[in-house]
Amino acid sequence: MAILLTGLNYKTAPVEVREKVSLSRPQIEKISERVRGIEAFSGCTILSTCNRTEFYINADSPFVAQEKLIALISDYSHIPERELAPYLYIKFNKNAVRHLFTVVAGMDSMILGESQIQGQVQDAYEYALNYNISDNILNTLFMSALTVGKRVRTETQIDRHTLSVSVAAVEMAKAFYGSLEDRKVLVLGAGETSELTSRYLISNGISSIMVANRTFERAEWLANEIGGQAVNFKTLGEHLPDTDLIITSTASPVPIIDKATLIEAQPDRERPLLMIDIAVPRDINPDVNALDYVTLYDIDDLARKTDENLAARQREVVKAKKIVDDEIEDFYFWMDSLWVVPTIVKMRDQIAKIKESEIERALNRIDNPSEREKRIIEQLANSIVNRWLHRPIINMKALAGKRADKIDCYVNAINDLWGLDKNDQKDN
Repeated sequence: MAILLTGLNYKTAPVEVREKVSLSRPQIEKISERVRGIEAFSGCTILSTCNRTEFYINADSPFVAQEKLIALISDYSHIPERELAPYLYIKFNKNAVRHLFTVVAGMDSMILGESQIQGQVQDAYEYALNYNISDNILNTLFMSALTVGKRVRTETQIDRHTLSVSVAAVEMAKAFYGSLEDRKVLVLGAGETSELTSRYLISNGISSIMVANRTFERAEWLANEIGGQAVNFKTLGEHLPDTDLIITSTASPVPIIDKATLIEAQPDRERPLLMIDIAVPRDINPDVNALDYVTLYDIDDLARKTDENLAARQREVVKAKKIVDDEIEDFYFWMDSLWVVPTIVKMRDQIAKIKESEIERALNRIDNPSEREKRIIEQLANSIVNRWLHRPIINMKALAGKRADKIDCYVNAINDLWGLDKNDQKDN
């Protein structure tokens, strides 16, 4: 039983690779069918965001599982394994657990301390449950991770004054134009990121926002919320000539805007057009850079934006790391205690048989025992058994958590002394 992590993120892979490996919820549901068919996996949970795609696997043979997993990623992403390998990181057991806890704490995010990752880890956990690909080990791991995230954001100030991706995009637009007043903006997408972006645009002087979304009703909802105008995707080209700034954040698997789209909509344009693509996969084809009037930033460009609050939040990292260390210790205390559970079960089974035998023998020695006498004898026997088992069980779990390197010796000794592995054990 081992925990395996294989994945890539914004540190190891450029956006053009990440977008091929990333998985939307429908894609996770679809690939879950294949995951369930891989015998090497006891359980699997998939965390996929714009900045990372990570597979957490519980497996008896982690190296076999690793081979199967890399083959799976290569197959669905259409990236040959030899080309994919340089972008991947692979971690086992405590290193994998530490990585997940660090991620959910916001310490591995593109923007230090960002809180959106907490909800994304929650989603990954729920998807794995809904699609029946996780197991008890991974369920407990991800519940522990969510506890880490909650503690870090409650007990530290790592997420205070954080520049979210949405805020960073607007700040980049302000730096480009100097002022956003009187600028006309088109927001593609109507999800949470687009909503946050739109609200921040308004707070920075934007009065004209158009919202386009494949589901027009959702575009109308967001437009009504911010006092903007909903735009039909089919008529998108009609609105491009009047636009100064385009910010995109959709879940489209393919680019929505490319060079040909812009040329067709505005063949003679010279006025600058700023395009900020914060989606993965990307919504804007990089070929728009060939147009002189276009300036395109993608999510990797946002990562390079200077964050003036970074130093203050880095001081909170020390506190966050202590929380991560504490929760790793607790998780592995639970993990290590699993090794003694089978022995504890066998101990309980054996003593239960002895107890029932002795109760029956005692009752046979009493002529016509009353119900009260039967109840007293049973309660006495249960009390003796429970009190006698209590201390050994507590100590076994404690030893498993604190002396995992020695637990095999303790378990073997108990099995030998009690004869727990003898199928034909006779009670005297």
